[in-house]
Amino acid sequence: MNIFISNSGDVPIYEQITSQIKDMIMRGELKGGDALPSMRALAKDLHISVITTKRAYEELERDGFIHTMVGRGSFIADANMEMMKEEQYRKIEGILTEGVRLAKSSGISCEELQEIIQMVYEED
Repeated sequence: MNIFISNSGDVPIYEQITSQIKDMIMRGELKGGDALPSMRALAKDLHISVITTKRAYEELERDGFIHTMVGRGSFIADANMEMMKEEQYRKIEGILTEGVRLAKSSGISCEELQEIIQMVYEED
């Protein structure tokens, strides 16, 4: 599992971990029943505190993306695609809300903003 951590950004490390694991689940790289590395192993691989990985795993479990079995480890929960899609919608809405605020404060019209979004969407 490839997780990349940035110490220079504003996003806490545990959020970077949860976000990347959620993204891997959404893309189908991780599937229901797949085992995650132990908290200690992930902490060692990423050169971070076990407390940080513990918090990331707790967030993932709270949101229903993983389940943990004492003595066995943490595993990807069986896919609830509707829940995962809703998670992505919330993330997109937050990003777009910030973009709309910036556009309004810059005098960019809704039509111009839609053109920008269309161009960016088609680039990928």
